[in-house]
Amino acid sequence: MQGDLFSTGALAFNNGPDLPLQREQLLAWQQRLHAHQAPLFRGESASTAQGDLFGGSPDDAAAAIDPLALTPLAMSFWRWPEPSHRGAAIYLVMDRPAQLEQPLLLYVGETLAAERRWKGDHDCKAYLAAYGEALQRCELSAQLSIRFSCDVPKATRARRALEQQLIQRWWPPFNKETRQRWATPFTAEL
Repeated sequence: MQGDLFSTGALAFNNGPDLPLQREQLLAWQQRLHAHQAPLFRGESASTAQGDLFGGSPDDAAAAIDPLALTPLAMSFWRWPEPSHRGAAIYLVMDRPAQLEQPLLLYVGETLAAERRWKGDHDCKAYLAAYGEALQRCELSAQLSIRFSCDVPKATRARRALEQQLIQRWWPPFNKETRQRWATPFTAEL
């Protein structure tokens, strides 16, 4: 069934109704993402990094944000009685696959109200649910966390510019700007 390889606009490996994504395919997807991000987590430049078209430098604001230096929170943090962060923030959603040297940065977002942003509907929540389901089907575990950087501009335009710099640096697969690059097999339509 070669024609059924792609469905709902995203990469979906259809090898039968019960296993849309095989373990080896999921591990290979994680490894491709890791190949780009691991050098950045180690403080190096990514060997596959996109050429610099806008005159940025390694000293830019995106390079100054170290995801591993930020406190990891459970994905259910928004249900806590007291918010752990308030105000403007950049947030990073990560996974720590056991078989990889470094974590995976899955999503970068920005908000004016960190204490409210994750409540309600959010595209990333749907991607994370589909990702978690795929991992579970493949008998792999997830160690998801969200991290907030609150030392960011309060002005929306400047904060969104920083968010875009981070997306271009890390290429997180659940951001709309980079989904095609990674052929992200996790969509809300699954």
